[in-house]
Amino acid sequence: MVPWRPFLSQYLRWSSTGTQAFVLSVVTFCVLLPLCCQHLLYSYYFLRFMYLESMSDGALRDSLDQGQEALRFWQSSSAHATSPSFKDLSQNPELLVTVVTARRREGQDFHYLLRVMRQLSGILASCGQVRCAEVLLCDVESSPMENEDATLLENHFTVIRRSSSEEQQNPREQVNTFEKEKRDYVFCLRKGWELVRPKNVIVLEDDALPRQDFFKVVKDLLSRRFALQTLYIKLYHPERLQRYLNPEPYRILEWVGLGLVCASVFLYLLPYWNPFSLSFTLSPIHLLFFTLYFMAAAELLGRHYLLEARRISPQLYAVSPATECCTPAMLFPGNSSLRVAEFLDNSFCYRGNAKDMVLYQMARTLPGEWSHSVEPNLVTHIGAYSSVRPNPVKPKLL
Repeated sequence: MVPWRPFLSQYLRWSSTGTQAFVLSVVTFCVLLPLCCQHLLYSYYFLRFMYLESMSDGALRDSLDQGQEALRFWQSSSAHATSPSFKDLSQNPELLVTVVTARRREGQDFHYLLRVMRQLSGILASCGQVRCAEVLLCDVESSPMENEDATLLENHFTVIRRSSSEEQQNPREQVNTFEKEKRDYVFCLRKGWELVRPKNVIVLEDDALPRQDFFKVVKDLLSRRFALQTLYIKLYHPERLQRYLNPEPYRILEWVGLGLVCASVFLYLLPYWNPFSLSFTLSPIHLLFFTLYFMAAAELLGRHYLLEARRISPQLYAVSPATECCTPAMLFPGNSSLRVAEFLDNSFCYRGNAKDMVLYQMARTLPGEWSHSVEPNLVTHIGAYSSVRPNPVKPKLL
């Protein structure tokens, strides 16, 4: 008899935990997850070559349809005065939402601003007699061409604009796109404060679409103790950057904790329900294997999809140290918006040092300043076409 046959027959029989672990891993990572996750955009198993083109085209069509629907809604509302007006701003509101907008050279038919303002008006209308927030529209368009979407909304929202003297103190001064974007941001922060003296400020870019639970979660965030000592709270982080294998140390702890909890629960319940006659026990080696098994499954599936389970309740939204990118939706508790405006005013932005990087460095270097990020996202980034940066001929979801 060949000497390796007894060895194989001993370790490859089904009663061997090594065989069971190998088969379980192959079935999970080579069969089940690839079949279930091939359509999931933020999963490692997503088949880009098969689905990215069609999914991107479908998303653009849906976005265009929703933009045209929002255009018809506001045109009808302006003609018949059927939509509630939010023009009358109260002083010292609990929350001011400032929406920063500029005219898009490309993708104008998508009407991102109109979609965002329609969503905001719907959420505000559902707040009841006490309004959730005041809303201010800050139009920073500097070209001679009019921002038509902002003009359409003037009957419903207070709109502030930059005068020619405010746009450039030195008419010969040439500033890059990133510095111009920062100056516009500072202008909107300060004007919002000067107008109503709010207790808290949210700044949304005009392609950041709030979710239905937006104000409920913001209210819960502001009620937590950490908000009293926070410079800003990011309400959005790109989904593609939400994986565990990213340079945010807290995610490693979350990842290991998730694997350990899932492994412990699985091994604890296994004696009570074991249809495949698995031989695993709550031993250290088996606990280690299943911790790594569930960690790998969670990362390959996509952390973004696991975070969605937190939407069950505002109290389940996670708060963690802020990341570098990006600024579509920012919450400034208390008067921190003034400190942010002052710091940004004294900084110069350029490629590689945009305002999000400046804010991140500000929170890291200034004593007593902290920054946080909330997960999952409170807004959806709907802007396939940027108003300040070059756009691809055909935008893609990834």
